[in-house]
Amino acid sequence: MTAPAPATGHTIAPVLPRSRGELSHTVLEALTGPVGTALPKRSGAADADPYGDDLQLALYLCYELHYRGFAGVDATWEWEPGLLRLRAELEHRFLTALRADVGPPRSSGEALAELLVEPVDGTGPSHFLKQQGELWHFREYAAQRSLYHLKEADPHVWVIPRLTGRAKAAMVAVEYDEFGAGRADRIHARLFADLMADLGLSTDYGRYVDAAAAEMLTVVNLMSLFGLHRALRGALVGHFAAVEITSSPGSRRLAQGLSRIGAGPAAVHFYAEHVEADAVHEQIVRRDVIDGLLESEPALDEDIAFGIDATEWTEARLGDHLLTAWRDGRTALRTSL
Repeated sequence: MTAPAPATGHTIAPVLPRSRGELSHTVLEALTGPVGTALPKRSGAADADPYGDDLQLALYLCYELHYRGFAGVDATWEWEPGLLRLRAELEHRFLTALRADVGPPRSSGEALAELLVEPVDGTGPSHFLKQQGELWHFREYAAQRSLYHLKEADPHVWVIPRLTGRAKAAMVAVEYDEFGAGRADRIHARLFADLMADLGLSTDYGRYVDAAAAEMLTVVNLMSLFGLHRALRGALVGHFAAVEITSSPGSRRLAQGLSRIGAGPAAVHFYAEHVEADAVHEQIVRRDVIDGLLESEPALDEDIAFGIDATEWTEARLGDHLLTAWRDGRTALRTSL
């Protein structure tokens, strides 16, 4: 297998992406000006497609200020009242649509039971990549998922101060593994960067935002939305559970697919590592994080289920987008790698 040499720089603050419509243009225009630049009193968020490129990029821009920010953007924009007001309008549109589309409220037990059943005739991206994925498919997949995996564990940390007792201790234990158990070279985000390098991709944080589809931005924004709001702590635990419980089987398929095409050892290792690690994490999350949270806050039961269902729903949309493009023999990206 041959691939272009990767760019090996590790950008701390990525450059701003290009706008995708009026909402994202408004946010970009503000961020490139002095803090406090007036924002329109009516943003138009209420009439925007809640899952469309424009709203999702605008929301992504607002959320990234809480992570690494952007090169040349004043860090104090993070808590600027006018931008927070606009973000709240974007969030309301997004969250309202999610609650309507995910389905009626149910118990976390019902949602978890579905997660624990692996479909016999699975048709998701991991099945495609295992069986027939080519190098360009894996490169596209990694480029899109980099928006998620290069910061995957970060928003889950925000829930730790909002938990108590058994749930807090278990959450910290799993996150300790996600952050490499004290070793920088084993941080899962670092392992994914190594995978990207093996596939000839840039490892710079935020490098592929312009290439990512709206469906990918939706997946990333969902965990930021849940992480930043204490009121959504149950949903964030549900998101965490969905990720950990479904990861192991999919990771096994992706590792097998990467081995089949002759990818480098770091690429295979990222997913092979998750087969075992997330099988262990699944037990801790179900037994201690969720059960511990419900012992202290039983009223959060439906919120946990919502987090699980919203995670599965947004991931399914992303999977449909990828497979529709790939089966047609075309790219699933907005711009070329």
